Amino acid sequence: MVISVDAYLLDVSAEKLIINVKKSIFEYIRNMLSKKTKYGIKALAFIAKKSDRKPVQTSEISKSENISQKFLESILLELRKSGFLGSKKGKGGGYYLIKEPESILMTAVIRVLEGPIAMVPCVSLNYYEKCDDCPSEETCSVHSLMIQVRDSTLKVLGDNTLADISAKK
Repeated sequence: MVISVDAYLLDVSAEKLIINVKKSIFEYIRNMLSKKTKYGIKALAFIAKKSDRKPVQTSEISKSENISQKFLESILLELRKSGFLGSKKGKGGGYYLIKEPESILMTAVIRVLEGPIAMVPCVSLNYYEKCDDCPSEETCSVHSLMIQVRDSTLKVLGDNTLADISAKK
């Protein structure tokens, strides 16, 4: 009986550790994001929270999320060109999601707005470049560390959809 209780406590502790690691990685990522990406995610989440799925005006998002309307317009245009949003002009116009929030992975949003997810180009899966100052990636301690950071970041972002983040308060 004590063994199963200890095993249960170990499972709970491991679960708490995983949750704390996820939170730490998410905080780290959040602090590394450009304002453009942060505002783009906030705008997408705002649009996703609208249950009626009607177009949302830029001014409404701007006011609610405290984002410069001019800057927001350029971000929303980029998200529209990338296939996340549609737009309607005129009365009742604005931006709306083209896909369901459950199908929009945060990895895709980050890549569109921010570019590579990897912190250094020598570990990027999509934008690989060899480092000029590194004689060997196999023996480079920075390279191996950045692979772990990349993989952890991809895991957290890949496990979160627009539906997940827009459900949070």
